[in-house]
Amino acid sequence: MEYLSSAGVAELYIKYILTAFWLVVTILVCWLANFVTKKYITKALEKVIRKTKSKYDDLLVDRFVLSRISNLVPAIIIYVMLGIIFEPFGQTDIVMHLQKIVSSVIVFIILWAFVALLGVINDIYNTFPYAKERPIKGMIQIIQIAASFLTGIVIISIIFTIDISKILTGLGATAAILLLIFKDTILGFVASIQLSANKMVSNGDWITMPTYKTDGTVIDISLNTVKVQNWDKTITTIPTYKMVEDSFINWKGMEQSGGRRIKRSINIDMQTVKFCSADMIERFKKIRLLKDYINQKEEEIVNHNTLVEGESASESLANGRRLTNLGLFRRYLEEYIREHPMTLNNMTFMVRQLQSTEKGQPIEIYAFSKDQEWANYESIQADIFDHILAVVSEFDLKVYQLPSGADINLSNYGKSSL
Repeated sequence: MEYLSSAGVAELYIKYILTAFWLVVTILVCWLANFVTKKYITKALEKVIRKTKSKYDDLLVDRFVLSRISNLVPAIIIYVMLGIIFEPFGQTDIVMHLQKIVSSVIVFIILWAFVALLGVINDIYNTFPYAKERPIKGMIQIIQIAASFLTGIVIISIIFTIDISKILTGLGATAAILLLIFKDTILGFVASIQLSANKMVSNGDWITMPTYKTDGTVIDISLNTVKVQNWDKTITTIPTYKMVEDSFINWKGMEQSGGRRIKRSINIDMQTVKFCSADMIERFKKIRLLKDYINQKEEEIVNHNTLVEGESASESLANGRRLTNLGLFRRYLEEYIREHPMTLNNMTFMVRQLQSTEKGQPIEIYAFSKDQEWANYESIQADIFDHILAVVSEFDLKVYQLPSGADINLSNYGKSSL
């Protein structure tokens, strides 16, 4: 400054020259500090972190935590240099206001790095096996919102020089409005705790929610939404609190059981149900799965008819006990499915009659497939019923189906009407 004065430069211009000089110096120092910090210091730390045996610290690099923290260096330099830049003018008010702005930026950078650190915590937690059943993403988001809220209060306090306690007191009066604004967030937070604590749903679960026409796998559970990828590859987004309010089916129990249920029936034409004749019994004895059963039942029926019915057993088919083609068909299905290599015998298994209807006598297969994968499960189920439909005629039975145009001879119908 003395040198410029001796050179004959006016005092007013000296102030501008000095301010410009320190401003340029500050910019160069900030650029150099930022370059060195990110190019060398941060990169060196990242290389050290990558070489460690632990994989958890690698997440600090993946989430750019160190890179975000490095932004504090130029911000702090600017804060310190502001007093020097404007010292020639002696305008402390300008310096104070600019320092408030820079302080707010520093607080924001800290929040930015903290949010990244929370992401690291969530990633580390997700590496544990129990994280699938108890995700903490919703809680992490709540902490992020709370931290952002507090950061906003701190920034307001810095810029307007207001005591934080007074700001919080003023917010208390607007609590009702805040509850309305953050209603979905609050409901989502409570719902996410319930979903996690009660193990109602987790990432990877197959769920069905008819209200939202959802049928697929959960791919993400956040504070406000649950994303489900349906089997047609579309994605349904459901509000988290709706998972508690409305009902949904979680197929996790089926997947953990080791089997997938087969529950399907065929309708037998009731006009084809009859007692077995001697010829029919001899023919059915040639079926390997029925031979031992028929011999056992014949002995049992003969003993019963001899002791209970006596001679009346031979006088009418209605007297005594007799084998029926439908009964033997059901027994055959039991043995066939029990021997099937892709069904589970240690889970609920039955072949049962349902209530007769105008469409015939339903025979239901209730069993569990070993393979749960959708395509394989459908193939196993189809193979079983292909065989059932093909073998039903061997028992002198017919599958009932409603008559179609091909079943009605229109020409005969026309002749009979004349």
